[in-house]
Amino acid sequence: MVIIIGAGLSGLLTAYRLKKEGIPFKILEARNRVGGRINTVYGTNNTPVEMGATWFQSPHKNLLALLDELSIEYFTQYMDGSVFYQPTASAPVQLVQIPSQSPSYRISGGTSNLISTLYKQLDETDVLLNQRVKEIKFRKNGVQLVAEKIFDCDSVVLAIPPKLWSKKILFMPELPLNLMETAQQTHTWMEDSIKVAMTFNIPFWKHENLSGALFSNAGPITELYDHCNHENSKFALCGFISASLKDLSFEERRSRVINQLINAYGEKAGNFLDYEDCVWGQEENTFEASDKFIFPHQNNGNPIFSKSFYDNKMFISSAESALEFPGYMDGAVFSGNETAKKIAAKYK
Repeated sequence: MVIIIGAGLSGLLTAYRLKKEGIPFKILEARNRVGGRINTVYGTNNTPVEMGATWFQSPHKNLLALLDELSIEYFTQYMDGSVFYQPTASAPVQLVQIPSQSPSYRISGGTSNLISTLYKQLDETDVLLNQRVKEIKFRKNGVQLVAEKIFDCDSVVLAIPPKLWSKKILFMPELPLNLMETAQQTHTWMEDSIKVAMTFNIPFWKHENLSGALFSNAGPITELYDHCNHENSKFALCGFISASLKDLSFEERRSRVINQLINAYGEKAGNFLDYEDCVWGQEENTFEASDKFIFPHQNNGNPIFSKSFYDNKMFISSAESALEFPGYMDGAVFSGNETAKKIAAKYK
């Protein structure tokens, strides 16, 4: 049996591939939900907004192929019309035109549509939530994991960010020093991000020939985009606020964001239905403090993560470990596919 640690995109995809190969597995997930850094929440009128991974582009062939395989639709990010831009805190918000760029895409029904589609292909009994792995012991004849219960298996897949497993799991015998050092200096994508979204009864920006987008060097919102659903029947704006606001209370962040929103879009922007934000730096199953400064994407895609360890008993699979588009959803898909191939080859 294979045990997969983490029920994010790469972990669920690894499991989905193993099930097709008839290889038994269990997924252990520390959270009380599946999805990891993909988390679509539903506001008033059941409007889907993304608190995690959202956009992808044409070069992301691994993700596109998976969406096609699972018959999941996707659509182009709406960017028609002028955008709001604030170059500095002392400068007024202005309307500008931006040159045409390669389109970004979003998954119909929300990014969690991909997660739920994969999850539904698995047996519920094979995905165990609220199981935080504390120790992994490698023995001659197999592997033992200590979580809320004890689990024994033939192989283990680390499908969570490298910094997380290197700092939160005790390995016996210890991991190779070069692997441990690299993992602890690997940037976890989204770990410093704060996502924000507001839902509305009407898409007032579209009525004014605006894209809905806002780019500000002053903050608190740094980027904001139209977030209406594929059918254009649910209306929202969604984006990022400055990571410097992570220590403020929810109420204080909300107040500052709404003030900025009204200042840019006008009083009508104050007629929102829901305000949601997610400070990923407060998510203990995503964020782990770094011992020294780490650059964005540092060590993402490092070739050491593509190796297997402990006589083919341990494999690494996460967005950060991917050799293609590491840190992105496409990287998570690449990792899930490659890890499943390695395990299938071992079992054959």
